[in-house]
Amino acid sequence: MLTVFFVMLSELFIYAPSVARYRKVYLEERIADAHLATLTLETTEDRMLGPELEAEVLRQAKARQIVLREPGEVAKILMMTGAPMPDVRIDLGDQSFSSYLFDSFGTLFQTENRILLVTGPSPHQSDVTIEVLLDETPMRLEMYDYSGRILQLSIIISLFTASLVYLSLQLLMVFPMRRLTESIVAFRDDPENSTTTVEESGRSDEIGVAETVVADMQQTIRSALRQKTRLAALGTAVAKINHDLRNILSPAQLLSERLVNSDDPEVRRIAPRLAAAIDGAVELSVQTLNFVTDAGPVLDFTRFRLQELVRDVGAAIEHQKEGVALQWVNQISPGIDVVADRAHMYRVLVNLSKNALDAGAEKIEVSAKPADGRLEIDIADNGPGLSRQAQARLFQPFSGSTRSDGSGLGLAISEELVRAHGGTLRLVSTGETGTRFRISLPDRA
Repeated sequence: MLTVFFVMLSELFIYAPSVARYRKVYLEERIADAHLATLTLETTEDRMLGPELEAEVLRQAKARQIVLREPGEVAKILMMTGAPMPDVRIDLGDQSFSSYLFDSFGTLFQTENRILLVTGPSPHQSDVTIEVLLDETPMRLEMYDYSGRILQLSIIISLFTASLVYLSLQLLMVFPMRRLTESIVAFRDDPENSTTTVEESGRSDEIGVAETVVADMQQTIRSALRQKTRLAALGTAVAKINHDLRNILSPAQLLSERLVNSDDPEVRRIAPRLAAAIDGAVELSVQTLNFVTDAGPVLDFTRFRLQELVRDVGAAIEHQKEGVALQWVNQISPGIDVVADRAHMYRVLVNLSKNALDAGAEKIEVSAKPADGRLEIDIADNGPGLSRQAQARLFQPFSGSTRSDGSGLGLAISEELVRAHGGTLRLVSTGETGTRFRISLPDRA
């Protein structure tokens, strides 16, 4: 349908000059016929025709009056009785392309018969000027007939062209795209079925590129799904092992606490180390189990004061690390509000602070500032810094810990929670003078 419309629109631009030329040729033919009609005057001695013969000659020339002017000669005149005065005068020797177009459409849209006085040079003798008085209606009817033929031809051309374009689009675009979409749908329904992979046609255009990219994407997703299936099975096994391990370690934890009160000095000396080791194993089991069974963060956005959250985090850290010299510096301005999940942000700040203490920091400073529609929260410590190995695997589960007995889950979980808020968690700097992490959140407040 679009092709038919566009072809017809193009034909309109062709039709306008065509019908203008048709009108011009029609008038030139009337000039030529008029010149031939005046030759009948040469057959008589007095250059006069009888009324009946003169009317027949004018009828054949489709004219009401003919005047032939030659240089140095008397004008030759053929005229019907009672010839009317002209309504429009047309000089064929003094018309431009635009005037031809304008006059043609003026003729087409005219509803009354106008009398035209057409003046032009004879096509047989250039020095002879001929004036023809004629009716406009016969010319308009012929222009209508010509327009109808043009319309019929345009419809045939447009339908033929549209059919060719339609078949070409079907073969070159629709069928390949249909095959591509069918493969994508089949892959969605059964992604592990290798027979649903897109067959590449080897084309170098956009469809060929799409086929190649989709095929690579399907292979990558299929491999990832197989890997995740194995990891899911492994995670389920690890969760069961951790659950059993916690049950095994619980009695050992109780016994280690009783050994601390033993009368044997050697037992009392070794018991704290044993209790610490068992506590570490229990904590590792709990963190691993929580990480494996966690289905992802569910956010409950609320508006709260950031200063109060940091104060609560500091109180929790000081309570958990009793006996450890800690300088907690809360530099958050009282007027800074945050729209986020308070519980998750509390967990992120606690994890970062505990990591700093475990690394040997004695001072933790928390500050915040707005920047370009975001809120940047810095957690800085005066610890010994992170090693290159720890920096390379900073946010990887089970491998990003800075301690030999750590699980590496704290930073991984924190980074996941911040990302769920639409933010980022990154290491700004680290070294002998300390480490600085930055949380960048959308400033929804």
